[in-house]
Amino acid sequence: MAKRTYHDPLHGAISLESDDPVEALLTALIDTASFQRLRRIRQLGPASLTFHGAEMSRFTHSLGVMAVARRAFDRLANLHKELRSHRATVLCAALLHDVGHGPFSHTAEEVFGSEHEYWTMAIIERSPDIRGLLDRFAPDLWQQITQVYRHAHPVPCVWQLVSSQLDCDRIDYLMRDSYFTGAAYGQLDLDRIVLALNYDPKSRQLIVEQKGLAAIEHYLVVRSFMYTQIYNHSKNLSATWILEQAFRRARELLNRNELTADETVTAWLKKTPKADSNEHHDQLSLKHYLEGDDVVFTYHLQRWQHHNDPTLADFCKRFLNRKLLKVQEVTYATPAEQDSLLSNVQQQLFLEGVDATRYSGLRHTWSKGYSVYQRGIKIQTRRGLIDINELSPLVQTLTEPAQRTWLVYPYEVEVGLCPLPVVENLAAAWEI
Repeated sequence: MAKRTYHDPLHGAISLESDDPVEALLTALIDTASFQRLRRIRQLGPASLTFHGAEMSRFTHSLGVMAVARRAFDRLANLHKELRSHRATVLCAALLHDVGHGPFSHTAEEVFGSEHEYWTMAIIERSPDIRGLLDRFAPDLWQQITQVYRHAHPVPCVWQLVSSQLDCDRIDYLMRDSYFTGAAYGQLDLDRIVLALNYDPKSRQLIVEQKGLAAIEHYLVVRSFMYTQIYNHSKNLSATWILEQAFRRARELLNRNELTADETVTAWLKKTPKADSNEHHDQLSLKHYLEGDDVVFTYHLQRWQHHNDPTLADFCKRFLNRKLLKVQEVTYATPAEQDSLLSNVQQQLFLEGVDATRYSGLRHTWSKGYSVYQRGIKIQTRRGLIDINELSPLVQTLTEPAQRTWLVYPYEVEVGLCPLPVVENLAAAWEI
């Protein structure tokens, strides 16, 4: 029996059997150029500048999501035969859920205004390699998969396994991101979570047995910690800010014919935000989107660090050599006090001839709490299905997303205490 095996640091050997039609399709999808591109996109964008082990790719995460989804789905399908016909939809949707990510993962959405969910569905519908494989398996499979992403599949359990408050995507990225960033508090009890999942034939949704309540509580606490300590880490905010400013300046110079870039990066920089999201996306062809990855954009940052524009060169060097801006939390200051702090910093920058809006600003982050959207997480009890929020005092404390506010500014400024040299000297002060 021929099979393909991927050795994963979290899930061990992920084997796909060639004589299983669904798993043979998964193998073929993995081998497409559109999916292999995910090897060149880091899972956590620039977070490796903060956590040096965070070098994993969207490729490894996507395989992991598929592995978790297969494990969970196959167990449920053995208990509920009516689910078996949906195996291809669930596993393909799990595998392909991130195929639309752009350079630097979620950071591309902040820098370029792209939406990976839109591009995922566009790739599944219009990419010849992926769409061709799906059509040969079943003519309506691609539509079934996009129904999953839209939460419109007629069997809610099918989309809940891939995209919900308790899904295989979140389970894998919490485990994977914890492992590679060294955050020990992000470890999950995957075995107990999978065993706690069940299917309610009446509502056709994914549910949790009451005996698994503690494992799900732990999962939600882990998610809260990961957002607070990893995803919204201050240095991640700084790295993202620097990338935004580098590409913003690059776009300005390109529009003035003062910058060179290849066809792909030129296409990305030329698109501008529109009020209508579809019009915004349509500015970029599928070909140019798929050609964009971390390698292509990092190469341009390396080139532009030698550009004669000091602002562009400085931000490129800062990103490449990890010379980040300072990010100080000002959450507990009033909005007026926050604005005053920013004004003080920007006044200093202005007096020193530095573009204050590029080198300073306020950033807001949200640590996602538990919400009943997407049907929430339903616990099977003797009284019927009850949302976890009604059963667990612990989860009730996690329902409100926590907002935090940060002041971004150069280290050379001590919130108004020290003078700041001009931008050329800022670059020269740390240049190796």
